Amino acid sequence: MSAFKQAFRRHAAGVAIITALRSDGTPVGFTATSLASLAAVPPMATFNMARVASAWTAIAETERVVVHTLGIHNQNLAEKLSGPHDLRFIGDHWHSGPHGLPVLHGVTAWMVGRIVERVTVASNAVIVVHIEQGELGDADDALIYHERRYTRPDF
Repeated sequence: MSAFKQAFRRHAAGVAIITALRSDGTPVGFTATSLASLAAVPPMATFNMARVASAWTAIAETERVVVHTLGIHNQNLAEKLSGPHDLRFIGDHWHSGPHGLPVLHGVTAWMVGRIVERVTVASNAVIVVHIEQGELGDADDALIYHERRYTRPDF
């Protein structure tokens, strides 16, 4: 439906990156504009993804993920993690963090979440994570996705 697509292109959304490990220890990750806080107590968040995405198998099988929030200075990370999946972890933009999970450098925050639920909705899934730990990075203007491009809010 054209109106649906156009409406959500006009709806600005914050940009996050979700990372995890495949069962063989290979890092996977993707950009997400669907990150949302679910509850403060206990700390829980959700994100959505297509079950045909290159990272889906890892997310379907893993116990934990890392949720990264991005600032405007992280646009290069957002572009890299939305590019070809075999190039996403080539470079020095990440390190192995808690549980061996890939943690990206220079983000505004990262949080390790234990997956507590995967809800299938048509060809997609809603993933619910209980946040177990994390760290704040430097404060920055939010990176948002609007009209099919990365930008910063105009205040």
